[in-house]
Amino acid sequence: MHERLRADGPISVEAYMEACNAYYYATRDPLGAGGDFTTAPEISQMFGELVGAALADLWRRAGSPANVRYVELGPGRGTLASDALRVMRSVGLTPPVHLVETSPTLRQAQAALLGDVFHHDSIGDLPGDAPLLVVANEFLDALPIRQHVAGVERHVEWIGNGLAFDRGGEVVESSPARDEAVRALAEGLVAIGGAALVIDYGHERSAPGDTLQAVRAHRFAPVLEHPGEHDLTSHVDFQRAAEVARKAGAFVAGPAEQGAWLERLGIQARARALGNATPDRAGEIEAARLRLCRPDQMGSLFKILAIHSPEWPSPAAL
Repeated sequence: MHERLRADGPISVEAYMEACNAYYYATRDPLGAGGDFTTAPEISQMFGELVGAALADLWRRAGSPANVRYVELGPGRGTLASDALRVMRSVGLTPPVHLVETSPTLRQAQAALLGDVFHHDSIGDLPGDAPLLVVANEFLDALPIRQHVAGVERHVEWIGNGLAFDRGGEVVESSPARDEAVRALAEGLVAIGGAALVIDYGHERSAPGDTLQAVRAHRFAPVLEHPGEHDLTSHVDFQRAAEVARKAGAFVAGPAEQGAWLERLGIQARARALGNATPDRAGEIEAARLRLCRPDQMGSLFKILAIHSPEWPSPAAL
């Protein structure tokens, strides 16, 4: 990146984020204690199980179509899919698994955990001949954003001996890549049926502000240091995502805060059951529930937005 900027001059924040994340995700498994961050499915099996229960309930209320497919966007190691599919199988739902993933490292981990899966490079590559049950957990936040200051696009440039932004002031963010992902997903669901649960951190209403952030070794890091060696993300604008989905003809439910949604789905009862079955882990299980649900942890910042075809019901608890 340093050589590129010295040779070619400033690049947009969008191009910087896209290049950094493309290299980052292609060269490592970023998850877990030895990585840079931990997602909800890695915190507790309860998260994936309740996602699976919500999808199974939705499938039943849609008439239990036999040809439905399970789809996950950016599925990490496959942990969420493994937990969700286990619950879905318990009620007779055994869909083929389609994963949108570009990282060779993570594709190997997913196949090792889940067995036979179909990998795709993009949403547009997904099959279009059967209803889809889609999960996108922390997928949209990693898509590149544009930043504007006073109506002028912000760039990253080489100054002195390092990288810097070319202008400061109140930042307004947008993300054509995020809009296109939501549009493609919504149009697909409208055409063939099904629903998607979009789970991510972000704000319920559109608002100005610089939300670009970097995480390395489970700590926030300067976004312009060590490009390509840490995870770059930004807050999802859920109001904008809902508007794009509706414009594509889909129905929308939510967003709801993650903690409230999990509570309505029964996470407390599930935590008690797991604690009773494994008393030596009861404290660990309760700590994981609190981390997922408490407003001062993941409970309020993370939100769930459902996008579904007009012919399908809305997912539960939204």
